[in-house]
Amino acid sequence: MNPQAAALTVAEQYLIQQDWAAYTPEQHAVWAELVRRRMPQLNEHACAEYLDGFHQIGLREDSIPNLAEVNKRLGPRTGWNATPVSGFLPPDAFFEMLATRQFPTTTWLRSRDSLEYTPEPDIFHDVFGHVPMHAHPVFADFLQEYGRVCAGLKDSAGGTASARGTYKDKLEQMGRLFWFTVEFGVIRQNGRIKLYGSGLISSHGESEYVISGHGPEIRDFNLDQVLDQQFLVSEMQKVLYAVESFDQIFEAAKQAEERLA
Repeated sequence: MNPQAAALTVAEQYLIQQDWAAYTPEQHAVWAELVRRRMPQLNEHACAEYLDGFHQIGLREDSIPNLAEVNKRLGPRTGWNATPVSGFLPPDAFFEMLATRQFPTTTWLRSRDSLEYTPEPDIFHDVFGHVPMHAHPVFADFLQEYGRVCAGLKDSAGGTASARGTYKDKLEQMGRLFWFTVEFGVIRQNGRIKLYGSGLISSHGESEYVISGHGPEIRDFNLDQVLDQQFLVSEMQKVLYAVESFDQIFEAAKQAEERLA
């Protein structure tokens, strides 16, 4: 059992075990096809930290990840753990897990007829898309800080209707920070736009839209703009925010706490 799980209270009820032996040859073949479809593009357009993390945590092209094996390699690097959960988590459980360096990880895999898109996260999105970045120390610190800040928003909220409304507004703003970094983050490296957000990493179409040069407007990362930037999950993004380094988003999480306190 993950020793960090002992620190969980709200999220504990959502934890499960990954039954890796139960995956079928067809499911491993679907994973292999998904990885093979993504890696040529990512080798050219993903950020260096993602590609390094992919190899550091031992992801393979030919088989679905065994989370226990991934965590044996990930934990010593940054203290993070890909923790199996039953599905979508409520916000307080999600933030609690991030604050204790546990990433909620679904264990089901999309079917072959949904290779391009699935409406809810699966193990390909969660592990292939997210977890390699958790091997990078600064990004790892940012993600934990994000969870801590979001958890603190609820702790500081009162019980009145006005306080609940204010908490909801602040949570929406922090959700935008997550969206434009963890999910749809881009970074400038060697004069080029590189991908690091999981929504881009795990989707060929979303990535192609960004790197084609005819896609979203790429703005310099600005925390105030990000916190106010509206987006729709059902369409290609109109605006993305490029950072110069991952220290920038770590500092942004701390600054967001000051702005929303």
